[in-house]
Amino acid sequence: MRYLRSTVLVATVQVLAIHAVAALEGTGRGEEDQLEVPSFVSVRSTYQPSDVQLLDRHGAVIHELRVDARRRRLAWTPLELISPALQAAVIASEDRRFYRHGGVDGLALLDALARRLTGGPLRGASTISMQVAALLDPHTASRSNGRSIGEKWRQMRRAWALERRWSKTEILEAYLNLVTFRGELQGAAAAANVLFGKAPHGITESEALVLAVLVRAPNARPDTVQRRTVRLRDVLPPEGPERSNDPQLAASVTQALSAPPGTAARAVLAPHVARRLLRTTPPFGSATSTLDIDTQRAAGDTLRRQLLALRERRVADGAVLVVENATGDVLAYVAGSGTLSRAPHVDGIRARRQAGSALKPFLYGLAIEQRLVTAASRLEDTPLELPVTGGLYRPQNYDEQFHGLVTLRTALSSSLNVPAVRLLELVGGTPFVEHLRRLGFEGVARSGDYYGPALALGSADVSLWEMAGAYRALASGGMWSALRLSHDEAVPPPLRIYSAATAFIISDMLADRDGRSVTFGLESPLGTRFWSAVKTGTSKDMRDNWCIGYSDRYTVAVWVGNFSGRPMQDVSGVTGAAPVWLELMNWLHRDLPSAPSEPPPNVVARPVRFTDAVLPERSEWFLVGTEPGVSTIEPMRARARIVRPVSGTIIANDPDIPPAQQRMMFEARDAREAAIWMLDGQRLGSAAGQLMWPPQPGRHQLQLLDAASSRVLDEVTFVVRGQGSGN
Repeated sequence: MRYLRSTVLVATVQVLAIHAVAALEGTGRGEEDQLEVPSFVSVRSTYQPSDVQLLDRHGAVIHELRVDARRRRLAWTPLELISPALQAAVIASEDRRFYRHGGVDGLALLDALARRLTGGPLRGASTISMQVAALLDPHTASRSNGRSIGEKWRQMRRAWALERRWSKTEILEAYLNLVTFRGELQGAAAAANVLFGKAPHGITESEALVLAVLVRAPNARPDTVQRRTVRLRDVLPPEGPERSNDPQLAASVTQALSAPPGTAARAVLAPHVARRLLRTTPPFGSATSTLDIDTQRAAGDTLRRQLLALRERRVADGAVLVVENATGDVLAYVAGSGTLSRAPHVDGIRARRQAGSALKPFLYGLAIEQRLVTAASRLEDTPLELPVTGGLYRPQNYDEQFHGLVTLRTALSSSLNVPAVRLLELVGGTPFVEHLRRLGFEGVARSGDYYGPALALGSADVSLWEMAGAYRALASGGMWSALRLSHDEAVPPPLRIYSAATAFIISDMLADRDGRSVTFGLESPLGTRFWSAVKTGTSKDMRDNWCIGYSDRYTVAVWVGNFSGRPMQDVSGVTGAAPVWLELMNWLHRDLPSAPSEPPPNVVARPVRFTDAVLPERSEWFLVGTEPGVSTIEPMRARARIVRPVSGTIIANDPDIPPAQQRMMFEARDAREAAIWMLDGQRLGSAAGQLMWPPQPGRHQLQLLDAASSRVLDEVTFVVRGQGSGN
């Protein structure tokens, strides 16, 4: 009993002392002027939200990243964007005379003293100004065992100083942004969003009452919160909308107290873009991207549905990129399948993989640009064997059939492999690699010898980002420019890769439904109800498949496969990636038309017929100056090349065979009568037939020359080891 009387006496003395200090508010005003109180502007400018936000092109939140695990608070909210009902409820609950005192409420201190002396329910006497002072000063931070007289005095002095430097509006705004409502939820924006799923300006009266009660009792039981909200409602002035009834209050209490803790982000539609653009916390906790939230959501949903349908075929991953042709703005960046993947953090848009046949349009574009072929040129689709290091390379078509002489248009549209390999022989591997690098494919090797003839079939490792940029160059009349995820990105100046005429012809071939029917049929996921140009690709062993195409407005690029590199089971570009491409294209053009571009001035249409009458007569597009003089098309002659030895060959003379009997064969294919051999700068004779050469030790360069012009048609290097023949 003596201990109880002592405790009451100490508490009474403390309250009386504080009350006495408060009474001296008007006489001690010089001291608090010496306190350093931050300005309202500095507090607001240094405020950092716990989540940084990625905004879409229209300002909608498309993704959030948590950067502060201690608390959850969103962007600073101006007072005019906080519900008046919430402002009124908080003032009624925390500081009823907020607008009438100068920082310390003497009447509240007297009330607290009376409650202690009479044994009534305890109620704090801290004003909103005092609480803001405490929130801004770590020395007066809240403690579980209360504050000492000195700490309370310091808090009151800072509250007086705050009132002299800040307006009441600024103090209330800071309080509603800094106070903790429940758990980790700090500020009205976080509390309104997590507990009620809305912005703070949309908080209703019943919701405002609940939030105000939670400030004082964040861990109270539901029945306690309900009882306190009713009591708080009854003391509010009857102004504004109709007074909330008990069922409304009960529903708001249930909703708030059953909400999750609030650690999860509100929007998680673009994690890979968020990590790229929000590497450091930007000002005001947000960064604006070029993404469109509706397109992003549609791309993600479409990809996920297709991957679920392919799950039994050992497919787990995919990626989708949607680009606006006119600007290069990325509208959708879906870099993975999320929870369907074992590697959800891998960026499938930036990862490099073999492109398969999706790389062919750029080979055909280079050949047309260099005027080596036309869309009507005829290539052989017949069995082909090419010597390479380690054996022979035998390209096969997807349907494992050969179609004889085919036009360049049919070869590209139907994705025939053998004609593409023959075309690479005509263009040259290294020139094609250099061309790819100009198109933005930074990861390709600098020499065509690294890939060999398989380069024609997409053996180079490329990314979906690079593929979309290259196809967009075709859609943009041959002009390449960098894609962008933010308007703040610095991009290099545009680069012309193809003439507008070449880009027009390639686009026309990729849009040709009849041309692709040889392989894909007339009806396939590549056919849209509007104009579009599209190409698929499948890499070796069905590890990756692609579908990239464009309309007059958009370029859509899709990859499907496995991040682990595991082969898929019977999944090609048409069955894997193309359905996603088709659905997205139809969605993008649900209310928009798409038409082919007008033929540029330097392209002409001419009727053509073929000498063997295998193909019907038709009209074809040509670069001006490449149209045939007569309306007949002869089969294209293959480029002369060295068959034996293969470049990089290393041979050794056999010491057990007499040197005079050892010979090495030189053989060329498609060599004219005027073609000759040149070895290490010395002419050896005609290349019309095989040449048997006595091998000499050392490194050698063998060239196939046109005797009339001395132009190098092909060349290889090889090494001979051991003793020479002596001849």
